[in-house]
This record gives sequence, structure tokens and C-alpha cells, in this order.
Amino acid sequence: MTNATTGRQQLRQWEDSKPHNFFTADPNLQNTLRYYLGDTLNPDLERLTTAGAMTATVLDAAAKMEDEIGNHPRLQRWSAIGERVEQIEFHPQHDRIGQAIWRSGIMAMQATPGHTVLQMALFYLFNHLGEAGHMCSLACTSGLIRALQQVADDGVRDHFLPPLLNPDYTKMQHGAQFLTEIQGGSDVGSNAVTASPNGDGTWRINGEKWFCSNINADQFLMTARPHDTPDGTRGLGLFVVPRLLADGSTNGFYIRRLKDKLGTRTLASAEVDFVDALAYPVGPLDRGFKNVVELVLNTSRLMNAVACTGIMRRATIEAASYACHRTAFGQAIAAYPLVQEAVADLVSEVTAAVASSFYIAHLLDKIETGQASEGDSAVFRLLVNVNKYLTSVRGSEMVHRAIEVLGGNGAIESFSILPRLYRDMVVLESWEGTHNVLCLQVIRDIARFGLHEAYATAMNQQLDAIHSPTLQSAVSVARESLYSTLAMLGRMQQGGDNFAQAHARRLVDAIGVTTQTILLLAEAQWEIGHGLTTPKPDVITYFVNRHLRRDYDPLADDGYLARLERLMAAGS
Repeated sequence: MTNATTGRQQLRQWEDSKPHNFFTADPNLQNTLRYYLGDTLNPDLERLTTAGAMTATVLDAAAKMEDEIGNHPRLQRWSAIGERVEQIEFHPQHDRIGQAIWRSGIMAMQATPGHTVLQMALFYLFNHLGEAGHMCSLACTSGLIRALQQVADDGVRDHFLPPLLNPDYTKMQHGAQFLTEIQGGSDVGSNAVTASPNGDGTWRINGEKWFCSNINADQFLMTARPHDTPDGTRGLGLFVVPRLLADGSTNGFYIRRLKDKLGTRTLASAEVDFVDALAYPVGPLDRGFKNVVELVLNTSRLMNAVACTGIMRRATIEAASYACHRTAFGQAIAAYPLVQEAVADLVSEVTAAVASSFYIAHLLDKIETGQASEGDSAVFRLLVNVNKYLTSVRGSEMVHRAIEVLGGNGAIESFSILPRLYRDMVVLESWEGTHNVLCLQVIRDIARFGLHEAYATAMNQQLDAIHSPTLQSAVSVARESLYSTLAMLGRMQQGGDNFAQAHARRLVDAIGVTTQTILLLAEAQWEIGHGLTTPKPDVITYFVNRHLRRDYDPLADDGYLARLERLMAAGS
């Protein structure tokens, strides 16, 4: 047998070794769901198992085919007989993926509050595919559902909401959200698209939106400025614009061109002109921007973080399984400490991201079911921005780390999913708020609402409940990190606005890793208390040493190599 034959057999073994079900192969996700949902998870185990199996097999192959060169969305502006249709033509695999996703009930479960943790579990599993042409649609639809449910008047809600909740892909409608204009992306207050009243409760929208993702949606949620309203964000109203009018004709929008993006290429994004498009107000016009942030952007920021987390998990699967089947210099590369260290990075970061993202989903469930305290709401407001920032930064880092494990093969689009995930991560880093915007939002919210006080209380309560002896060293480090983070905030507040802005990212980094450590400890305490076999103590030690212990020296750590081996095993 030649070396080439052996090498190819090893690659076949690698492919065959990957999980055929992303849910059943993910004990950390299962434990996290049990931690938050308990036995109420039981009726949904079949739903999660089905989604995990479909994603790992049929949908994975479909997403790969849809992203091949030549299969990306195309703009079809006219019908065969010259009617303006402004439609997007997708590869046939697009609908195959969509049918399975909507059949899971991921949107339908939002009909009643209290299902965010479960919904995010499905979304996490589906994001093992990357964007796959539908993840943005899910996030935008989820935010639109919340806006209609919570602030729209009865007539608007009753007309637009039901099709968004329909799990039948052939009958459902999905949403998009258009905020960005060419003169200002993050500077939403500079938006100039106008809204004019018709006198019957409807409005007409005119102007250009610069970055319109999910342009094939049936309902567009967008900001526009009514005449005689103030400049800045206070003057923006929130409207829903149906794609089609009652007679089936296109509703006053004209697609200039599709965006040629680096990533999320199976998602159609466009530049769009609106000319007297019929629109319906969503909530009071003078609260338009506030409702966008609180209901729409916060939903998308949570889901963006969960998307990054699902991508990190898939990157971990690819890298760890490859390392176990690829040999070099006489042994599997999983035996080499440098490869083990890369996998340990992946395992620790995705586990931390699951902890923080599902904690925030849990807070949102408490808020929407009326069980949250004011402190819970304050912590959610703070962490939804911190977590979106941190998971997107770590997501790109970790996909790159996984590519490193695959070596030259990791750069080949046809070899593995990693190049596609890396391209998608670049887009996820900027969607729903760039890093700078999110970090500045955090320090503004802290200054205005004192969110840090509720946050400190919540995190100390988490730490006070951790009593396992094996976790106490990390508890001490986490508590010290919490205090030093609050001290950093105090110094920033004393230094003035420019000083605070200059150090905002350092503060958000500190809040993020401290929070993730504390939440990992809380999960580990629960797992140990329930007698579960868990790698979490090793994950926590590695994560704490990497991010929080300023005096840590791995060269002086006698347990470092053994810990790498255990984390390598946990990843594979």
C-alpha cells in the first residue's frame, strides 16, 4: 500500500468519524439545556435530535452545494412577460434547507413567551452550517415577531404576525430589517429615508437603504423619518413594509444590485430604493428607535452570538476529528502538544460562549414571562452587547485556529467547511453592531443606567453558590477579576469621556471573560452536584489561566501537558 493510499484512507476515516447528529454528539449543550430547563426539556428532545441529525447530514451537504461558485443568489428583476418582480433566484438546495429549518418549529415556538433557550438551541445547531442562506432570515424574523407582539397596534399585529409564526415553509413569511443608509451605518441618527402619512393610518416610504440583507423577505421592518420630526434617532419611526401589495404587485421598492460579500454568500443582500412604498407603523413613532434597539437589535445580537457559538462548535468538530486521523512523522497529530493546545483553545472558547449565550437567552425568557427582576433586565441589557462583541471576536479567532490544525488543507474550499465558516465570521463580526459601536454602547449604558451595579450583584450571587472544593481556586480568581473590572470602570469614569472611549474595548473584554468564567463555574457546580462526568473543571482551569491569571506561566505548570491531553480527548 502506498503512502498516498494510506493518507487518503485516513482522510476517509476522518470524514466517516464526524458526528451524524450534532445534538447527540454535544454533551455540553445537553447539560446546559438541562441546567436551565430541567425536565421541561424532555418533550423537545426528539425535536432537537431530529434537527441535530438533519443538520449533520442532509442539510450539511445541501449548504455545501448551495455555496459553490455559480450557485449563489441572482437578481431577477422582471418576469417573462415584462412585469417588475424584484425577485431573488436561489439554488434548489436553498428551499430544501429552509423546509427543514421551518419544520423544526423554530419560529412557531415564539407564539408564546418563554421558549428562547430552546429556540437558541435549535439556532445553535443550525449554525453548524454557517449562514446557509437562512440564519439571517431567522434572526430578522424573530426580531420582527417581538416588535409586532409587543408594540404594534392590534390591526397591524393581527395582519402581519400569523404568517411569521407558520412552520409550513410553503406558507410562511419571513422578515428582514433595514436600518443602514449610505451616509451612516452605525450612525443611525443620520438616516434620511422619509415617511409620509396617507391619512388612513398607512404611510409612504421614500429613499435608499444601503445594506438590506434577506432582501427576499416577505416583510421589511425599517426605520424612516416622518416629516417635522427631530434630527437624530429621536425622529425615527419604525414601520413594516410588505413585499407585495394586495393585488400581488411589488410594493414600491427597486433593487439596485446584490452585494458581492466576502461571506454569507448564499444570503441575498442588496441596495434598495423605496418609492412611495406602502408602510404600516409598528408602535408609537416617537419610540421607533428605542423599539428597534430593545426588541429588534437585542434579539439579533443574541442570535448573532449564538450563531458565532455554533460556528465555533463546528470548527472544533472539524479540527479535533481531523487531528485524530491525520498522521505525521509516525503518529496522529492529536498526540502533539501544539495541536492539543489548539484544540484546547477551541474547546474552552466554545464552552465559554455556550455558557454566556444561553445565560442571556435564559434572562430573556425570564423577562418575557414576567419573572425577571429589575436587576435581571439590567444584566441582560449589559451582557447582550458584551456577548455579541466577544463571541464574534472569538469566533473568527477559533475558526482560524481550526484551519491551522488542518494545515494547507484548511485553506481549500472543497476540502472542509472551515473556509466558508471563516468568511461568514467576518460578516458576523460587523452585523448588528461593529466592535467599536458595541463597546461604546456598553459604557454609555453603564453611565446612564448604572448597569454595573446589578451586574456585580448577579455575578457575586453566582459565585456565592459555588461550593465544590475543586472549583474554589477558580472562584477566587473570578471574584478578583470581577473586582478589578469594576475598579477599571471607576478609573475610566474619572478620566472623562475620551479616556473612557479609549479604554472601552479593554473594559468589555474584561467583563466578557469574567462573566464567562463565572457562568462556567456555575454550570460546573451543577454538573458536579448531579454526579455527571464533565471536562468543565479542566476547561475552566485552562480558560482562567489563559485569560484571567496575569501571573500564570504554563512553563511552570506541571499539570499543563496532562490537561492538554484531557482537553484534546474532550474535543474529539
